[in-house]
Amino acid sequence: MSFDAIADMQPVLTLFTAATASGEGDSYRLNDRFVEGMRQHLRDWPGPVRVVMRDSGPGEYPGSRLHPVATLDYAVVLLPPGVPLESALVAEPGVVMADADLPDHLPLARAARRLGLGVVFGVEQTLQTRLRAVMHNRSKSLGRRLWSAGWNLRQEYRLRRALRDADGVQLNGYPVSREYACLNRNAMRFLDNRMRRDMLADHADLAARRAYLTGGGPLRLVHSGRLEPWLGAQNLIPLADALRSRAIPFTLVIEGRGSLSDHIRDQIAARGLGDHVTLPGLVPFERVLVPMFRRQADLLISCRVQAEPSGVFVEAMASGLPVLGYENLMLSPLIRDSGGGWTVPMDDLAGMVQVIDGLNRNRRRLTERSEAALDYARRHDFETEFRARTTPSASGLCQDPPRADRPWRIAAMA
Repeated sequence: MSFDAIADMQPVLTLFTAATASGEGDSYRLNDRFVEGMRQHLRDWPGPVRVVMRDSGPGEYPGSRLHPVATLDYAVVLLPPGVPLESALVAEPGVVMADADLPDHLPLARAARRLGLGVVFGVEQTLQTRLRAVMHNRSKSLGRRLWSAGWNLRQEYRLRRALRDADGVQLNGYPVSREYACLNRNAMRFLDNRMRRDMLADHADLAARRAYLTGGGPLRLVHSGRLEPWLGAQNLIPLADALRSRAIPFTLVIEGRGSLSDHIRDQIAARGLGDHVTLPGLVPFERVLVPMFRRQADLLISCRVQAEPSGVFVEAMASGLPVLGYENLMLSPLIRDSGGGWTVPMDDLAGMVQVIDGLNRNRRRLTERSEAALDYARRHDFETEFRARTTPSASGLCQDPPRADRPWRIAAMA
């Protein structure tokens, strides 16, 4: 049966995504991670699915492959740069899902409503997060940073208006939930991550970690994420230096890359930390990073000052790794709800060293938090979080009752 014939029978889900693609003959060049996410949408949505993407033009891109049109179970609409996204909307029963963090997605709320379509926005960054990133961007002059801050302040008004106009809002993480949940009575919180059920740590992993810690080997610390100033990556080498000065046995793997990669590499050499710290760069997630989390690490270290909804926290917990980081608006409630780690005051490197020293002396605490972290992550794996985004459930984020005047509502989730 053709896509159009199916659309006559069931609601169509139209996804507007930040991912780009290109058409090459009878195939599309698509990012592998995007394709995996689309498989989940197809499993959980009862009707046909259409995705709207910007045309990136011909060329090969890391992590992408050619997919023949005949093998795709969803329709792809490629829009040239500059063409309004609203032009891809079709007046048919269905729901539009878009990203409120992207300015050109915000007009979709009112445009879709005019066509009788339901609209659901996803959000993952607060105004505070965006402003902090702007002001820490040293590649721009102070004048340009101030201009960008003003633009973000004006954009916040448009974002809030779009969230109020939407039929539902999906909030990635605790900070945006706290900031935006009460703008829309159909608001849900989710914890985005890439850990499928078959990737979670098992009893053998926990037992191996327990045996290693009991044996007294150096604590195996790991960091994963972008190496950027606004994410606190500049604190990693001072932390390692302080641990060494306290004679705490440890190794630290700093996975990821960013503008501070070369600086961190130079600091490892300058401070003679090569026996303790390694910098492998950005490694393949499923093939390298997850096995390292599960079998070669004891504690995830985060120096993030940004309250971003980083998926690495849940991904580490799903690998049986407790988390140690700063008391930001994302990590503090996550640790409170999960019991899967520890937090210290913002920028308190001495406090972080003290916690690690205590864990080295009492390693049983690490194994206890490891089990709590994994137990929590089992309730928030990739499939569970994805399914929750298309399954109505009871509201728990805002006290106001859900609106009943919108078609295709996606109800809230605690």
